Amino acid sequence: MIGIDNDMRRSFFGAEASTLPTRQKLQKELKQYIHCDKDIRDSAAMNDLFKQYRGQIDVVVHSAAQPSHDWGAKDPQTDFAVNAVGTLNILEAARQNCPEAVFVFTSTNKVYGDTPNRLPLSEQPKRWEIDPKHPFTNGIDETMSIDQTTHSMLGTSKTAADVLVQEYGRYFGLPTVCLRGGCLTGPAHAGTEMHGFLAYLMLCTVNARPYRVFGYKGKQVRDNIHSHDFVEAIWQFYLQPRKAEVYNMGGSRHSNCSMLEAIDLCEKISGKKLEYTLVEDNRVGDHMWYISDVRKFQEHYPKWRYKYDLAAILQEIHEADLKTKK
Repeated sequence: MIGIDNDMRRSFFGAEASTLPTRQKLQKELKQYIHCDKDIRDSAAMNDLFKQYRGQIDVVVHSAAQPSHDWGAKDPQTDFAVNAVGTLNILEAARQNCPEAVFVFTSTNKVYGDTPNRLPLSEQPKRWEIDPKHPFTNGIDETMSIDQTTHSMLGTSKTAADVLVQEYGRYFGLPTVCLRGGCLTGPAHAGTEMHGFLAYLMLCTVNARPYRVFGYKGKQVRDNIHSHDFVEAIWQFYLQPRKAEVYNMGGSRHSNCSMLEAIDLCEKISGKKLEYTLVEDNRVGDHMWYISDVRKFQEHYPKWRYKYDLAAILQEIHEADLKTKK
């Protein structure tokens, strides 16, 4: 098992968001884990690494990214270099050295830009909700257009990467998949204000930190999927890979909430009140309502099942925060 990570998340979001603790845990608990402190923007380094392990690579799980709306707008060139060019480098290294290996890309719902905001949404006391008669009432499926929309710089770079992964499947025949994630989280998520809202929200609640909610009256809706369930989806695809596939992969109707609902649940689980502020302006390209329709994946991989709902996700995050606080 080989991990490639240079802890750039620390430079993006600060020491609290560092991936170093996760790296150290992997090295301690998994004796077969080999860590490579390399930068995916370095095409020669990627090719050399893949060449070194040629013949031993069965699956490539690409989840390296610059994941923040705000950070992407602050430095679009670095954002694009990491998300788009870095993805191209890994794809090409795989094509040259292990074209038969399953290639899994952790994409994002941001490829749809702000198109979801054109859906017929109604305002409820604590959330925006879609018209129950709309075809997307069970969630947004893969037929939603990625054109004629404001993506944000993050969304643009991730869309470029997403299309590249598909094209390496179609044009070169690699077994590739784009998993367009909703909010992917879990107890090891190093959440910050700019990325990882559930993890950061619980962190602020537990540690009595002020929290800011950006736009939409705090009623914006997201679906949330636990890392365990996401990894299980990767495993199922690995067992029966396809070429150039795309799946929306999030918590679906099984696990979703608005910001206000998430705050209520964090307060209930922790027994503490959160000091939060509603900021009027939303982030550019941000969604008012996004719930993934995962039925295509479930049809292709009927053995896949959710283990965690929203309450179970937040309960685990809360327990992890308490351990860290001690």
